[in-house]
Order: sequence, then C-alpha cells, then structure tokens
Amino acid sequence: MQIRADYAIFPVINATLNGTSAVLLVIGHRFIKRGRMAPHRVLMLTALVTSTLFLISYVYYHAHVGSVHFQGQGWSRPVYFSILISHTILAAVTVPLVIITVTRALRERFDRHRAIARWTYPIWLYVSVTGVVIYFMLYHLFAA
Repeated sequence: MQIRADYAIFPVINATLNGTSAVLLVIGHRFIKRGRMAPHRVLMLTALVTSTLFLISYVYYHAHVGSVHFQGQGWSRPVYFSILISHTILAAVTVPLVIITVTRALRERFDRHRAIARWTYPIWLYVSVTGVVIYFMLYHLFAA
C-alpha cells in the first residue's frame, strides 16, 4: 500500500497515541484502586489529552489520505473486520462516555463518576488497544 510520504508518519503517530492512552488508562486505574486520587486524576487527564490528540491526528490523516484498504486474505479478513467494526462502534460510544465521566469527576460528583467510569474505562481501554491492533494488521501484518 502506497501512502504519500508527507503523511506516512501519521499511522505510527496514531498507533503510538492509542498505545500511550491504553498504558495511561491502566496505570490510572491501578492508582484509583489503591486510593491514590491525585496521580489517578493526572494520568486520566493525560489519557484524555492523548486520545484527543489521536482523534485530531486521525481525522487530519484520513481527510488527506482517504480510506486505507485492508490487504489481508483468508482468515485474516473476518478477524480484521470484526475487530474494526467493534472498535469503530465503541469508539463512537467512547467520546460521550469520556466527556460525561470526566465532567462528573471535575465537578467532584464522585458517586456518579464511579457509576459511569465502570463502563467508560473498559470500553475506552478496548478502543485504545484495538486501535493499535488495527494499525499492525493494516500497515504491517498484511500490507502489500
């Protein structure tokens, strides 16, 4: 698959931002499980910034490059598209969930924050991790 040289770095940047978000989410989750609210807050807000940068970069890249088609054949196609479809649907769900979750935390409505964070965290983590998986499948494992 041929991508214009001036945009070739974007998939790497996007995968890095997704992977970084995933790591930040896991560490932030561990901190809150241990009752360490301050580092939890910093890590989760950093994950939010990282995910936001990803979204901006992703939209910019695809606005200029368009759709990138999966080159894999056989068993890899249903695996790839299953991951891609679940990732895409949950990515759309993640945006409002994250906004609500962060807003509740910043307003110190921690009871309501915890109630929605139980859903937001695993969905956001899944989207971040599958974003990296999609990158590897699309640009490395089955690239022409």
